[in-house]
Amino acid sequence: MRATCYGASMSTQPSTQPPTQSEGPSPGPPSDGRNRLATETSPYLLQHQANPVDWWPWGPEALAQAKRSNRPILLSVGYAACHWCHVMAHESFEDDATARVMNELFVNIKVDREERPDIDQIYMAALHHLGEHGGWPLTMFLTPSAEPIWGGTYFPKGARYGKPAFVEVLREIARLFREEPDKIERNRAALMERLAAAARPVGTATIGRAELDKAALQLGGLIDPVNGGTRGAPKFPQAALFECLWRAGLRSGEARFFAAVEITLDHICEGGIYDHLGGGFARYAVDERWLVPHFEKMLYDNAQLLELLAIAYRRTGKDLYRRRAYETVAWLEREMTTGQGAFCASLDADSEGEEGKFYVWSYDEVIRQLGIEDGEFFARHYDVTPAGNFEGANILNRLKSPPRSGADEARLAASREKLLSVRALRVRPGLDDKVLADWNGLMIAALANAGSMLEEPRWVDLAHRAFDFVANAMTRGDRLSHSWRQGKLKFPGLASDYAAMIRAALALHEATGTASFLDRALQWQKALDHDYANAELGTYYLTAADAEGLVIRPAATTDEATPNHNAVAAQNLIRLAVLAGDDTWRDKADRLIATVAPLIAENLYMHLAMLNAIDLRLRGAEVVVTGQGASADALLAAARQLPPLDRIVLHAASAAALPGKHPARAKLDAAHAPQAFVCVGETCSLPVIDASALPEAIEAMRR
Repeated sequence: MRATCYGASMSTQPSTQPPTQSEGPSPGPPSDGRNRLATETSPYLLQHQANPVDWWPWGPEALAQAKRSNRPILLSVGYAACHWCHVMAHESFEDDATARVMNELFVNIKVDREERPDIDQIYMAALHHLGEHGGWPLTMFLTPSAEPIWGGTYFPKGARYGKPAFVEVLREIARLFREEPDKIERNRAALMERLAAAARPVGTATIGRAELDKAALQLGGLIDPVNGGTRGAPKFPQAALFECLWRAGLRSGEARFFAAVEITLDHICEGGIYDHLGGGFARYAVDERWLVPHFEKMLYDNAQLLELLAIAYRRTGKDLYRRRAYETVAWLEREMTTGQGAFCASLDADSEGEEGKFYVWSYDEVIRQLGIEDGEFFARHYDVTPAGNFEGANILNRLKSPPRSGADEARLAASREKLLSVRALRVRPGLDDKVLADWNGLMIAALANAGSMLEEPRWVDLAHRAFDFVANAMTRGDRLSHSWRQGKLKFPGLASDYAAMIRAALALHEATGTASFLDRALQWQKALDHDYANAELGTYYLTAADAEGLVIRPAATTDEATPNHNAVAAQNLIRLAVLAGDDTWRDKADRLIATVAPLIAENLYMHLAMLNAIDLRLRGAEVVVTGQGASADALLAAARQLPPLDRIVLHAASAAALPGKHPARAKLDAAHAPQAFVCVGETCSLPVIDASALPEAIEAMRR
């Protein structure tokens, strides 16, 4: 396995306001031997509170200490569910001798990348500019002014496999800082110039349907025709890529695009990356067959896959996709939901100091728990053998199991329940229970959309409850916070929080017709425009104008494991234009897309979410349902069951409820029974009264 974790994976202007990213100044270290991280709320930072390293949390006090002592900064960025972060911590940060060197030579700052993705984005970009692959733990060396000079990811305690020992790296960087400042300055200047250049516009480009189709052909060529996903290993459940291919299938009607996604979903749903007992998907697979996962479970992966499974089920009718969607929601409720109804960030890969120990089984244990007959039957269907399929143990999977009847499935389900009960007695992986506004927004929208498509109103209710928590407990006025834990906020929020929560509000508005969701979306969009907009380019910075000053204001347009906030915002603006009846929002979307288009042309693969936004702009069907009562409800249900990829549902209970300039208004006859209009661009269909005729009416408007 690669000694790096892969998570969701770039100027800030100095602020005239007091620092607002945290709730107050960081106190000195406690008197009980713990370091300054003991006063933080992040589970990841708290994991390091007993280290002998004199850790500082990121903040003005740490940066002032670096300048005061004229020592370089060692910045260590990770997250609670990262296996290799734990390995480096155990090898080096818990080691007294290593800690002494760190404390003598550096000001050591520890950052939870999920709490501070802005910091992570800047220094991960610097690492990329050094020609290194990204991943976590991120280990960067900075000047006392926090400008990057060099870095890497995981460093072993002792030299091995071509990597120097961590202490050797520490001493050499400190020596260069003292004795060869010219080398340090050259690195610093080059990296800062590259970081600044990355945010500059680069000409113009036009992306229309022909360019989308050409991009889809390129992307389709990346898919492994045997196992799905991109060719080779590791394999990631790249939802934006699969959505892009699915959209290509919808545009062209070509089965090959759907097939590329289906073979991927089939393998993900049956592979070891899926937890066959408890539900939910792991972060990625380290092999090309989706057998061996990196066992951490992230909220954002499961949100994106839940929505994709519902979309695929609506077209294919494959019960596998429906079952995995239901099992994933069951896992979300059982293991990832706070008492207030919001969603936790992640589950760790490790328990008892061993990656995957909670999830794997021996053949003997399966036989002992289920009995010989049921145990052998279960083992045949879940690839359980005495030799094992993973380091002598067994990862449950159904990649090569025999055909199963309905009776077989019922028998296996009973066995799964027994084993889940047994597993519940094991030492559980750590739960990172902080609530992140952006990741919650992803899951809220997924539940609202999947609940509509699969006719599960309870899922919409779960989304509503989580939305209320974020909207009420994580806001100050019209402004969002990024993170909540134990009643403490990280404020102000990031553009990703606004984009995701606006998307969540719009998904709930389309799912329920409740006006308050649209009102909140508009409120947050105005706050996003006020505090995060790049007025020159029409894009959005990641950090607020009044946030703590960083060495550069992050402005990346590229996707990570989550879609870039600019791409999410573009889709939101397109929907707002329809739902609020204000073309100003569409104009903003067009300007944003035009600015990013040249960057897409340079790096297609890293801008998949923006390609998806362009597809919505070109093909989005506005479904306007008028009236009330059973007939209107049937039309709305039919509209909401359609994939949200290229439809926008507006319920106008009366003619007066339609926006004044809406193109459907001219054809509305208040005397008629409830009816639906399908509008594409500035053209609307004749009234549709029969709910079953709605999908064909949409396709007719697109032809």
